[in-house]
Amino acid sequence: MISEPVNTGAGEGNGSPLKKLNVGIAGLGAGAVQVIRAMEAAPYLDIVAAADTRPQALSAFRERYEGRTYDNVEDLAKDPDVDVVWVSTPNIYHCENTVALANNGKHVVVEKPMAVTIEEAERMVEAAERNGVNLLCGHTASLMAGFRAMRRVITSGRLGKVTAINCWSYVDFMFRPRMPHELDMEIGGALPYNNGPHQFDVVRMMGGGMVRSVRGSVSRWMDARTSPGYYVAYLEFEDDTPATIVKNGYGYFMTTELVPWAHDVPERQRNRDLRKALRNGIPYDEASGKEAQRFGGSDTNTLLGPRENVLRSGFQPDAGLVIVSCEAGDIRQSANGLTIYDDDGQHEIPVEGVHDERMAELDEMYQAITEGRPVHHDGRWGMATLECVLAMMESGRERREITLTHQCPAWE
Repeated sequence: MISEPVNTGAGEGNGSPLKKLNVGIAGLGAGAVQVIRAMEAAPYLDIVAAADTRPQALSAFRERYEGRTYDNVEDLAKDPDVDVVWVSTPNIYHCENTVALANNGKHVVVEKPMAVTIEEAERMVEAAERNGVNLLCGHTASLMAGFRAMRRVITSGRLGKVTAINCWSYVDFMFRPRMPHELDMEIGGALPYNNGPHQFDVVRMMGGGMVRSVRGSVSRWMDARTSPGYYVAYLEFEDDTPATIVKNGYGYFMTTELVPWAHDVPERQRNRDLRKALRNGIPYDEASGKEAQRFGGSDTNTLLGPRENVLRSGFQPDAGLVIVSCEAGDIRQSANGLTIYDDDGQHEIPVEGVHDERMAELDEMYQAITEGRPVHHDGRWGMATLECVLAMMESGRERREITLTHQCPAWE
């Protein structure tokens, strides 16, 4: 069995009190509902403040947590009682929000994508380093226990050198209820920005981090959504290891069909109805559907319940199936951890630890603040992943291979 080292109960059992951190939330959208579910389960966090532009969300927050609320992130940044802020504002605001928080001494967990441009990512990294705060690029599948365990198998050398990596995912991203900015690629929306970090993060981690070049393309084939719903990329690492990444967001075939432990979730039928309505030009109140999923919406209490088994198993649909080929075997994720194929056959290796990437990012930040441990998914790591996503889009536009310059090595 492989165990993921976590510390969600520092001080418990040794007579010392659990050190708690006060957390603020910037942006009470659907993503915030997901991370709040993890925060409520974390004994080391107190949810004390939030910022949003929607009065109903702020009212719901005050009622649930008796916390302080702000109508802008700049005022939240000045709250003296907040230790760390989780940023889930629209992607185009990630940079300015993170810089404002860092300049006020706040540690930051920023939702993927880290930023919209490399220049923005550089500003965020500089602000965090200059102010001596931790910046963690969160909500990517590489934070999950199964993928971290896969990395440890690789670095152990038991299967020899990595020789190839393949990652592919078919999901219904394009037909979940969306706000306009979520599908506008000009301001950091759309499938490549929002799902790319899941896959590129995982592939970079398995290959050691140092990607040399990217060749790729993005495309769309449905007029009902004007942004890309498909992308494909070919990566080469500095040591010549090849990797492929495929994502289809149109939601007909789903990768979860090939995973026997993953179950269809109730939202899938709603998403299919939305796709059918948009394709046939039938009016559909998409804004109301999205509002119901945001904090303070009608689905809040339901969404704050237990997560689906598909995530507890360690399989993250937006990352998809990941197969790492090595000189002496292959590795993939499985229901309880990893499956390894080698000369002696097929082996199931259970993995204990944080299977939910939301809880994992909170653990990593907590340990960094209270124990001085390194943040592996830091700003420079997030910038390197963003560079891969941007290179894939640039390659598609210019129809050429893109050489990278902002890569950093994965941790051992």
